Amino acid sequence: MTLQDKTVRLSGARGMIAAKMVESLREAAQLTHHGAADATALLAEKARLAEAGTKVSVEDLLMLSVVRALKRNPDANGRVEGKEVQLSAAIDLCVAIALPGNLLAAPAIFGAEAMSVEELSAARQDLSSRAKTNKLSVKEMTGGTFTISNLGLTRVEQFTPIINAPQIAILGIGRSTERAVKAEDGSVVFRPSIGLSFTFDHRAIDGAPAADTLTAICEEIEAMGQ
Repeated sequence: MTLQDKTVRLSGARGMIAAKMVESLREAAQLTHHGAADATALLAEKARLAEAGTKVSVEDLLMLSVVRALKRNPDANGRVEGKEVQLSAAIDLCVAIALPGNLLAAPAIFGAEAMSVEELSAARQDLSSRAKTNKLSVKEMTGGTFTISNLGLTRVEQFTPIINAPQIAILGIGRSTERAVKAEDGSVVFRPSIGLSFTFDHRAIDGAPAADTLTAICEEIEAMGQ
């Protein structure tokens, strides 16, 4: 393969993404908490559903965990508009989708708080399909109240996602790794662990409640299927 110099103009869709990222960092007081969750129960639930004839992905179950955690921690679900923090009763969950040509979309699943994991999965697949054919609505592209960005299929374990402004927070999902933990009998066992990164706007939520939200997400992952 022959490498050649190339210049890519920050214009069009790439330029819009670049401008939005810079604006988000400029306007919001962004801070990231990092954590990890034991994925044993989540993977067991995925296998149980598959055996029962329901095929969902790890990301779908993580979406369900996030929705459940946000119900417990509503101060992380909403938007910062001017000098107002607008908290939302509805969880309109945005899912970051990588597109061809080094582009990115993060459309919203409206009313995710009322959906089952099967419904979340179907909605995510629909958004992904329509994103690749440029058929998303303006409302879907600008509406959400919380975003997840999943890099779990890469070697990235944790990262610092940029808030999907004007939302309050975003969750970054890293790859699953095997982590040594002490079992109840004192022995050491290896269990799957998912790296999580929670970036939040410190104007809207402080460090302790943000940490509580990330903890709640971990707890929901670890209690999946119970």
